[in-house]
Formats: sequence, C-alpha cells, structure tokens
Amino acid sequence: MLRPRIIPCLLVRDKGLVKTTKFKDARYLGDPMNAVRIFNEKEADELMIIDIDATAQGRGPDFQMIEHWAEECRMPLCYGGGITTVEQAQKIFALGVEKIALSYGAISNPSLVTELAHKVGSQSVVVVLDVKKKLFGGYEVYTHNGKKSTGKNPFDLIKQFQELGAGEIVVNNIDNDGEMKGYDISLIEKARAATTLPLTALGGAGTLEDIGSLIQRFGIIGASAGSLFVYKGKLKAVLINYPHFSDKDELVRKYFQ
Repeated sequence: MLRPRIIPCLLVRDKGLVKTTKFKDARYLGDPMNAVRIFNEKEADELMIIDIDATAQGRGPDFQMIEHWAEECRMPLCYGGGITTVEQAQKIFALGVEKIALSYGAISNPSLVTELAHKVGSQSVVVVLDVKKKLFGGYEVYTHNGKKSTGKNPFDLIKQFQELGAGEIVVNNIDNDGEMKGYDISLIEKARAATTLPLTALGGAGTLEDIGSLIQRFGIIGASAGSLFVYKGKLKAVLINYPHFSDKDELVRKYFQ
C-alpha cells in the first residue's frame, strides 16, 4: 500500500553539511556523513542530498563524495546538484543512488528529462522547482540558489515535466526555507492540482504536526524538511533527528486517512 513519505533534505556546501534561511546565510553544521549514519539508524523513509553550489559555480557533481554517501546510505537516496547530462546521471546511478534530482538541468534542457526517463525509468527522475511568491501575486521558479529568475510559472512547468516523463515533482518554497513556520499549503494545493505524479513538499516544516497536517490534507505525499531534522528547539541547537519508527507510524496513522 502506498503511504506518505517523510524525507530529510540535507544541503551540502564545500563538502560540509549546511542549513540556509531563504536560500541565504548558510550555517555550517558538520559532516554530512554523520547525518547519513544517524538517518540510517532512525530508519528514515528516504534521504535527499543537494549540493547547493554545483550549479551556481558552473561545475558538475562531485562523484567521489556521492559514492561515499551511497555506500553508507541504507535508505533510498536522491541526489541533486550540477546534473546537466545523461552521462553524469548514469554515473551517479552506477554509484548506487536511486534517484537524481534535476532543477536547472531540466529547466534549461527539458529533453534531458525525457532522455533519462527512457534510459533509467521515470521513477528515478525527480524535478525540483524552487519557487518564490511574486510581488503582485502568483509564483515564479528560480534557479542558481534562488538568484536567477526563470520567469516561468511552476504549475505550467509541472505539467510540462509530467508530459516529458518525470517521475516525481518536488516543490520547494524559497520564502519558507529555514523559517520553520509551516508549509505553504496554497502552493502545494496548486501543485497537486497540476499533476498526478508523486509530489513532495519542501520548505517551512517546523514541527511534526506540520508534517501531519500536510499528510492529512493531501494523503499520499512526500513531506520533506531540512531544519526540522537538523535543529532542536527555538535556539536551533544542532541535533540530527528523525522520529522513531513507532512515532512515525503513529504520526501517519493519526493523519493519513
């Protein structure tokens, strides 16, 4: 039976684990490998790791770093950052990664989504859309760590990427990143209406109740979070955490109808 997924999202800069707020002010948190090991012990549903500087610096993925994560990771692993070619993606899959996340690579070259879907299967191709609210209403997609506007509507892109063969969509609210005040439900509602693909929400979760509310509203959905799983308390002490499997099951039972 399909169930909601609770997915930690780790951001990496210069090989270190960091956390941003509104895609700015990256705070160094330690070695990402330690976080991977803890999420193994906690039996996380899935793990997403994003190299946030690869695209911004115009470089490709760090394959050695990805290999080390894949060797250690005992849950499905999704990697994103700097992927612009089929060859890069295939090399990442060969290292043991289950999914690749495309953002700028998909927006700048939509045919990449179709090529990868044909070669590796749609289920392994995830498109991540980083979204900001526009000044006078609506939403817009950005790339390069939220610095470059694409001028594109996220919901039009979602429909396009579904047609091109993507297997999953991640919608990340830049304005909510690191704020820990809850998901942008309006954004997720519009995204859900735009696609029948598996959908994951990212940006804003501050409590397990935020995740529960998302599951209650949307049912089978991916609930992803960064700050929630790397911080503890109002002072944001660094603590890699994830609900114990019994707590996670109870959360899903409580909210998933």
